[in-house]
Amino acid sequence: MSIAIDATQKNHKPWLAGLITSALFLIVCLSWGTTWLGIKIAVESVPPLTAAGLRFLIAFPLFLTFAKLRREPLLFPKESRWFFAFVTLSYFSLPYYLLNYGEMHVSSGLTALLFSCMPVFILIFSAVFLHQKIFVSQVIGIAIGFGSLYMIIRSQGLHLDHAEFFGVIAILAAAIMHALCYVVTKKQGSAISVITYNTLPIGIAGLMLLSAGLVVETPAFETISLRSWGALLYLGLVASVGGFIVYFMLLKRLSPIILSFVFIIFPVFAVLIGAWYEGLAISPELIIYSTVLLAGFAITKLPVEKWLKG
Repeated sequence: MSIAIDATQKNHKPWLAGLITSALFLIVCLSWGTTWLGIKIAVESVPPLTAAGLRFLIAFPLFLTFAKLRREPLLFPKESRWFFAFVTLSYFSLPYYLLNYGEMHVSSGLTALLFSCMPVFILIFSAVFLHQKIFVSQVIGIAIGFGSLYMIIRSQGLHLDHAEFFGVIAILAAAIMHALCYVVTKKQGSAISVITYNTLPIGIAGLMLLSAGLVVETPAFETISLRSWGALLYLGLVASVGGFIVYFMLLKRLSPIILSFVFIIFPVFAVLIGAWYEGLAISPELIIYSTVLLAGFAITKLPVEKWLKG
């Protein structure tokens, strides 16, 4: 009887592990897919600099708690202090201000689709700085993706007036900066733990952004709506901290190629949730072009040539 029970338990363990991994993957897609709507709601009554700063200052105490519990150092190694400044500015400070600014003029769903270009920029920067080879299939995928992105902007009726144009540029600039930071991190920061990498930069970035917001934007805190406060709490506690923790749990369970498809899937959630909240119709053209866009970017993640040779 005991042998039969042990065998049954062993047979269920892979199934249970697969279920847990699938649930974690879905959680990351949902948390990151709803981030864009959270930003949209936050900037309804909070200026972009102030909103970014408050989000990070809300997240900072939790990251600090994790660092203390795991006894992780807060400071980067002495030889990497320049890298600390680079991460603080180019991963947290400037990109998140740009995303907040962009969402003041662009829908949350389109923002997510624009930001889904980020892995493509990682591929390009990896070729430039890490001398990684780019395959023909990846070039085709990039062309398909950006061609579809252009058609999405046209189909959504964006005539790219002054505000919309700079909103799109701001979002793409944020994606480029994140991609560059990922590549530089791969080259310079592989020895730094992920908690050390995030904790102090988030805190300092939050303080810098909020200070700049108080001077430049002079926000009236009494006019901030409860919805915006709720969105900021969600962004700080769930999207920033929760999504981060679950993502790095998945790093131990999934291959990097499979996990990278999070960046392909979460825009789908963002488009659907954003369209529902903002009362926007999802046209057949948007569905078709979005599918082609994400398929093109998915091709850039797959080593097609290696598979064909194999």
